[in-house]
Amino acid sequence: MSPNINIGIVGVGNCASSLVQGLAYYRAKNNDHCGLMHWEIGGYRPFDIRVAAAWDIDRRKVDRDVAEAILAKPNCTELFCPDVASTGTIVEMGCVLDGVAEHMGEYPCDRTFLPADRAQANHRSVVARLRAAKVDVLINYLPVGSQQATEFYAECALEAGVAFVNAIPVFIASDPVWAERFRTAGVPIIGDDIKAQLGATIVHRVLTDLFAKRGVKLERTYQLNTGGNTDFLNMSNRTRLAFKKISKTEAVQSVADARLADENIHIGPSDYVAWQNDNKVCFLRMEGQLFGGVPMNLEMRLSVEDSPNSAGVAIDMIRCAKLALDRGLGGPIHPAAAYFCKHPPRQMPDDQAHEAVEQFIGSTSKMVVAAE
Repeated sequence: MSPNINIGIVGVGNCASSLVQGLAYYRAKNNDHCGLMHWEIGGYRPFDIRVAAAWDIDRRKVDRDVAEAILAKPNCTELFCPDVASTGTIVEMGCVLDGVAEHMGEYPCDRTFLPADRAQANHRSVVARLRAAKVDVLINYLPVGSQQATEFYAECALEAGVAFVNAIPVFIASDPVWAERFRTAGVPIIGDDIKAQLGATIVHRVLTDLFAKRGVKLERTYQLNTGGNTDFLNMSNRTRLAFKKISKTEAVQSVADARLADENIHIGPSDYVAWQNDNKVCFLRMEGQLFGGVPMNLEMRLSVEDSPNSAGVAIDMIRCAKLALDRGLGGPIHPAAAYFCKHPPRQMPDDQAHEAVEQFIGSTSKMVVAAE
């Protein structure tokens, strides 16, 4: 077993910033387990993860060390570990495709993407880099709606034999055709759409499951989210949101006692508020009936720093992907996908998903079948 996990990062934005900061943070405080769901997975600790390759398209990040690129605009997440040592890995020019929406050009430079005037990466160059850097796991942090670009990097991971972690709501792991391709190639994939550590979706799911288990009839619900990072700015173009709304809505519908009619459930990003930066605010309302048909309602406000909220989950997804590689597994890793993702190939209630992922992590047998 390799002492390190070499990762490649696609998109050096706020989420990548929090992930890279986190690796440095837990390396410096290797007795501090606070904020982690697992200190060790398959013998791998958080600081065993090394950034070996990275791609972005912004001219303020390309050709810079990853440790410097994560500090560049338009990144605006909290710097909880600002002194990240040089990684020795330089951010390379990526492939744009549909990764930059047209409306992003209408906003101030420090809020939006500034594509570099450079020759873009191609399939051959990315595969060659993944192999040369001995990348184990490639994590996808592209903007929401980047269907073509996500498929491009998924193809590269397949050819290079690199495990793929899809943190965004473009359906790869949950698409039967793509899932079968990864299974046939013997390459693990975990996705789709990362579920934050304690975010709007996981809280909404737990409360919906609570309604069902306590015999409360859920009649209608909404989840409204605001934020000021490039993710929210990107999603202010509603055409980028189709899969995001499906992902977030199905995450809640899947644990409801009975599916709600479309008009009685609304979940999704609501507005871009620039001054919030990476702070995400969720407004949640649930209406239902208690004993005797007596009405009730619940309202909640949740405020979190969006990108650090996903980084600890990403660290676990990466380590589970490497564990799957070590065990010779290919295709969707269902326990990890169900626990860590909003739109896995198979939805499970979170308590069952937690038990499944703990069994997956604890098993030492190659007979753990990811597809079961």
